[in-house]
Amino acid sequence: MTTQEVANRLVEFIRTGQIQQAQEELYADDIVCIEPENGPTKSATGKKAVAEKGKQFAAMIEERHGGSCSDPLVAGNHFSIAMFLDATMKGMGRISFDEICVYKVKDGKIVFEQFFY
Repeated sequence: MTTQEVANRLVEFIRTGQIQQAQEELYADDIVCIEPENGPTKSATGKKAVAEKGKQFAAMIEERHGGSCSDPLVAGNHFSIAMFLDATMKGMGRISFDEICVYKVKDGKIVFEQFFY
């Protein structure tokens, strides 16, 4: 898949709530995920560790109130998307996450992701 195809597929998965399927299909085995130091989850390396980090974040959500995902912006082998989540988090109350997500694609797989919020 091209970078544009990977980006479009990821957005499709996100918009339909299929994050685990996205990780299984689109992520490289040695993916690197960088989270902000003050984020609710830590950075991770490897498909299994990134999937576990995602499960930990999902478990922190008490109630979803809304969310969205922009269309991807592609440049070379990188793309970015803007995401928004309005949720009540366990022990944190209701919060809004506005983030920019940056991805790198190699050989049709996502090999790097970094979140800014």
